[in-house]
Amino acid sequence: MDLTRRQAGALSLAAMLATAGRASAAQAGTIVRSDGQPQNLDPHQIFDVPMMGYALNTYDGLYRYEGNPPEMQPWLAESHTSSPDGLTWTFTLRKGAKFHDGSDVTAADIVYSFQRVLALGKAPASAFLPILKPANITAPDATTVKFQLDKPYGPFLAAIPIVAIVNPRAIKPNEKANDWGATWLASNEAGSGAYKLDPASYTPIERLDLQRFPDHFYGWKDNPKPVETVLYRLAHETSTGVLGLMNGSIDMTDSYLPTDQVEQIQSSKSARVEKSTSMRVFVIRMNNAKPPFDNLNARKAFAHAFNYGGFITDILKGYADRDGTPMPNTLWGFPKDAALYEYDLDKAKDYMKKAMAEGAPMKRPVEIHIQSQLEQTNQAAQLFQSDLQSIGINLKVVGDTWANITSNTAKADTTPDMWIHWVSTYFVDPENWVGQMYDSQFSGTWKASSWYKNPAVDDMLGQARGQVDQGQRQALYEKATKQIVDDCVDIWVYNTVELRGLSRRISNYRFCPVGSGGEIRWMQLT
Repeated sequence: MDLTRRQAGALSLAAMLATAGRASAAQAGTIVRSDGQPQNLDPHQIFDVPMMGYALNTYDGLYRYEGNPPEMQPWLAESHTSSPDGLTWTFTLRKGAKFHDGSDVTAADIVYSFQRVLALGKAPASAFLPILKPANITAPDATTVKFQLDKPYGPFLAAIPIVAIVNPRAIKPNEKANDWGATWLASNEAGSGAYKLDPASYTPIERLDLQRFPDHFYGWKDNPKPVETVLYRLAHETSTGVLGLMNGSIDMTDSYLPTDQVEQIQSSKSARVEKSTSMRVFVIRMNNAKPPFDNLNARKAFAHAFNYGGFITDILKGYADRDGTPMPNTLWGFPKDAALYEYDLDKAKDYMKKAMAEGAPMKRPVEIHIQSQLEQTNQAAQLFQSDLQSIGINLKVVGDTWANITSNTAKADTTPDMWIHWVSTYFVDPENWVGQMYDSQFSGTWKASSWYKNPAVDDMLGQARGQVDQGQRQALYEKATKQIVDDCVDIWVYNTVELRGLSRRISNYRFCPVGSGGEIRWMQLT
């Protein structure tokens, strides 16, 4: 798309925001968000950052992560017990929680929700499919839920918060052809969260409205002046979101704010930037199933051609910590002695020659797909393109969308040569990162889109998730991660400082790496 058309599109959306957003922002208790929406609204089908931002507000789980560093808090469950062998888990529900239709949240609804996740077999299911059968999720009574695992599973409790509890009384009447109501829930809502969807407002990807749920079980005594209405209005480009923030038509951007916008926003009288240390890692994926990236020396050539220091220091203005592994550097299981790849064009050339000698097609154009709405992915790709060009490698930057890229990663031959994204904190366990990124059983998901297969790594990761002792798990994750780094599967750049633009109207913003600070229930407007 040429610059003129891009500017026209940005201004058009800005005008829409100014028209729809300013009027709403003037209303007491209303905020406007410009961050992305999930591909559809079913939390059992979609599991990514946009879904986390939506589901944390509209759904509840048995437990919830709060704070930074994130800690699990009892939520719909008030407590749990587990057997010494890690096979039997029993959760006791709190009383008084209600769905948005007014019906009570019961143990049977928890059973239905987990069974639905397993039946659909999509994103959140990957944490449970290997160890849990639907028949082994039971409700001995209305406030007790029991899980009997097939084998020990170290990440089980850590992963519990990722399952949104849904209302079967809302879903079952809308089932079609045994689809578990998937078609209906993709554009509707069946939760018990602090906010509920206005279904008439929903336009896929573009807009949706949420209204506060006064009867939420947690109550509102901790926030006597809560936000009443949340309007999601997608900004297709970073510049549009920043423009809306500056002119007062939006109140909250996504948490991928480019650092070159930080000073501009901070100097504004109407907006500010929240800077939050996170566990989100930035990765440039290489499709290990496609030439030239099926060749180790080729991958190493690319890894040594990325200017890590220049990107972090000059482009990100230091708002990131160098992390040359796929693991957050603040999490147990991070291998402190892993040998990292540094920017060295001479080494890149040497590895390029070795790869070519082995038949790798280093001279063919290589495509790197970026997320057009996130400027930082474009900045990284353009920096990379320049250095690769200097050693004779032709890198073509392709503008794309998160939805399109992640759909294409279902097959190796449709996965891009390279693409750029972040792996955020969905649950706090190494399984969230290396476990689901590099165990070949997960290939075909966006997290495992490198199409890497190393039986030794598969075995180590399998052992790690099958242990309940954290010390044993830690040693296995460190060893597996070091091997993954040695195999140069991807290019790992940094651990994130998340930057989110906020209107100065918003107070009591609380950041948690799980959900990237997108939970609304604590916020107030001044």
